[in-house]
Amino acid sequence: MSAARPTVLIPGGINARVRERVEAEFEAISIAAADATLLDPEARARIDGIACSTAITADFIDAFPNLSVIASFGVGYDAVDAKHAASRGVMVTNTPDVLSDEVADTAIGLLLNTLREFPKAEAYLRAGRWAAEGAYPLTPLTMRGRTAGIFGLGRIGLAIARRLEAFGLPIEYHTRTKRNDVDYPWHDSLAGLASAVDTLIVVVPGGAATEKAVNADILDALGPQGVLISIGRGSTIDETALIEALASRRIAAAGLDVFANEPNVPQALLDLPNACLLPHVASASVSTRNAMADLVVDNLAAWLDGRPALTPVPECAGLDRKPG
Repeated sequence: MSAARPTVLIPGGINARVRERVEAEFEAISIAAADATLLDPEARARIDGIACSTAITADFIDAFPNLSVIASFGVGYDAVDAKHAASRGVMVTNTPDVLSDEVADTAIGLLLNTLREFPKAEAYLRAGRWAAEGAYPLTPLTMRGRTAGIFGLGRIGLAIARRLEAFGLPIEYHTRTKRNDVDYPWHDSLAGLASAVDTLIVVVPGGAATEKAVNADILDALGPQGVLISIGRGSTIDETALIEALASRRIAAAGLDVFANEPNVPQALLDLPNACLLPHVASASVSTRNAMADLVVDNLAAWLDGRPALTPVPECAGLDRKPG
């Protein structure tokens, strides 16, 4: 391998295809965690880029004097201090678009499973209960007649909306700013949206602005026939309030693919019969994860070659090319 090639750091675990391509196309350095003390000063000075699937703090960024780009695996990048990176002229990229359809498909599947109890019905069959006890009980909930509210109408939210339209559901939404390219009714508050719909799909990213945004008041506004679907970040849901709302039937059901402290799911959630739970698998197909991995490395390659990044995060959109 040529020493003239840029050096890319991989802190902690990452998708195997990312690692394979980084090791083939760059000088690669791997460390067990995003801890700059695991590298000596000479090694830190060699780092041009970071490929990551973990938290990247301002202090970690500052430990690398020649850092030029941070390529984050995933559409959500709230664990990366992108604002600080931008202030240092360091590009931050993520992997949008390539996973939007896969995640939207999962959201619809999770909604159907939550409403119609398909996983429970399959378990009933496999346990021999259909033959022994008769037909699976009729489900009290259905997709028919529902109104969907989408909290976060970005790329994934729009993909979900298109699918819900095909199911015949009216759609409303809440975002900080009203979109001019859709005709769905917009609500200027999450409480307003929750009051107007009976199916709330949460797609917003994590971070301080959305921390526990879906709280007891929002769940009460959703009402006793309400269903909550969460596929964005677990931090957006007040899990204690959700558990209480499900247990007391203040809402009808919830389907969750993300949790506040992954992979640790509260036992109280696991015990609830009206909670449908998935282990954060929304984008977890081989083809989609490969596409995400390729975008991580393609972003590194473009920026480190002096070309524009393919998918810069908004905080870094003004950094058109590699500094210097």
